[in-house]
Amino acid sequence: MTPSPTLSTARARLIDELADALVAVDGRAQARAFLADLCTPAEVHTLAERWHVAQLLDAGELTYREIHEATGVSTTTIVRVARFLRQENNQGYRVLLDRRKRGDA
Repeated sequence: MTPSPTLSTARARLIDELADALVAVDGRAQARAFLADLCTPAEVHTLAERWHVAQLLDAGELTYREIHEATGVSTTTIVRVARFLRQENNQGYRVLLDRRKRGDA
C-alpha cells in the first residue's frame, strides 16, 4: 500500500496543476472566463487591485499613501505587494511587469 502524500506535497501538486491551467489560458477572454469560474467577483477584484498596485509601485511616481488615496486599497495590501515586488524571491510581479514593459504581454 502506498502512503498518502503529505499535506505540503498535496498542496504543491494542486498549485502546480493550477499553474499549468493558467499557462494554458489562450487570451484575455479565456483568462476572464477562467477567473470568473475560479474566483468570486470580490476575489477577482482583489487580484486586479493587487496587480494595479504593483504597476503603480513599479512606476515609482506615487507614495504608498498616494496609492491608497488614489485606489482605496489598504496600506497593508500596498506594503505586502511592495514586499513581494521588491524583496521576495518569487519574482512573479517583476517578471510580468518587465514583460509588459518590453511589449511581450
